[in-house]
Amino acid sequence: MNRRKLSRTLTAVLAVGAALSLAAGCSDEGDPISFDTPRSDKPAQRQAVQRHKPGQGIGATAPETVFPTGPTASFTVQRDLPDGTKIALTELHGEKSGFTGRVWVWAPKQYFDPAYANSGFPVLIALPGGKGFPTNYWTGKGIDLPGHISNWVDEGKSKPFIVVMPVLNPDAQFYYDGSDIPGQPKMGTWLTEDVPDFARANFRTFKSRDGWAFMGSSSGGFAGLKAVLQKPDKFKAVIASGPDTVPDSPLWKGHPEEMRENNPELLAAALGQKPDTPANEVFVAFQIGTKESGMKNLRSFMHRFTKGPVKTRLEVIQDGEHNARSYMRGMDDGTMAWFSEQIQGPIPSSV
Repeated sequence: MNRRKLSRTLTAVLAVGAALSLAAGCSDEGDPISFDTPRSDKPAQRQAVQRHKPGQGIGATAPETVFPTGPTASFTVQRDLPDGTKIALTELHGEKSGFTGRVWVWAPKQYFDPAYANSGFPVLIALPGGKGFPTNYWTGKGIDLPGHISNWVDEGKSKPFIVVMPVLNPDAQFYYDGSDIPGQPKMGTWLTEDVPDFARANFRTFKSRDGWAFMGSSSGGFAGLKAVLQKPDKFKAVIASGPDTVPDSPLWKGHPEEMRENNPELLAAALGQKPDTPANEVFVAFQIGTKESGMKNLRSFMHRFTKGPVKTRLEVIQDGEHNARSYMRGMDDGTMAWFSEQIQGPIPSSV
């Protein structure tokens, strides 16, 4: 895959940087950590559920919170953030996919605020590019996605997302297009079923798809884009930075039908034929740098498939390259604010 091959050297550098960042010097690194918080009283939760009416717009009624269902994962601290929050690591065995891999998580400071004890929080599944194994570069100090989100929340640019950062692939030998390729580990099921189930097991989340989204760069952008277009009943929005828009893993050889079923262009065309209703809408925030290839392809995708419930936006990053640092700049410049407008945020108990 041409764009992914071009980015492999950079991806390796980012992966090493992420690993070094995680290994460096936080005072309680490796210590156990819990994300448990005091739960809502049950009558108040029942009232919130009764007020929730599926299919209504964001903010129309109180959304239904899903309290942690368990089993609780064993987390260890990987890194401290300046605001006092922590990135944690666990190993997840996917009950549905059968794949076992590492997952990093971060919860914003608002998650621990008693004012939000009755509320769910939106979940952002962040996918790395390139091989996407054995690390996820969004966790490291150099990129620092959680730290940026913390700042953007304070600046009014972002919702306070729970950020879940799994490995993208099962090994560093191949890329798997975030898909269930026949005869291979079921990475599509891992990313869209097991990882969300893990989030629901350990955090206060929303039942509605209004509180679920993806983001990713390069091959991770492809996987996130495909996930949202393939399962719009489960996920509402995606930030896809520098992605390909068709599957091209060499592992698809001999499986053309399954490959078509995981083609974002075909998925977008089919979704675009559905009624343009709030329940069907998906929001795709593309990002591309002026110093990378792919601009023409993304504009073509938007021209052909922005119709019906498929909504798109393009952030062109001046002097941006095919790397996560450029994409973080685009998110700061406008992508994150537009993206967050589409997602349900937590509701304080006073509302």
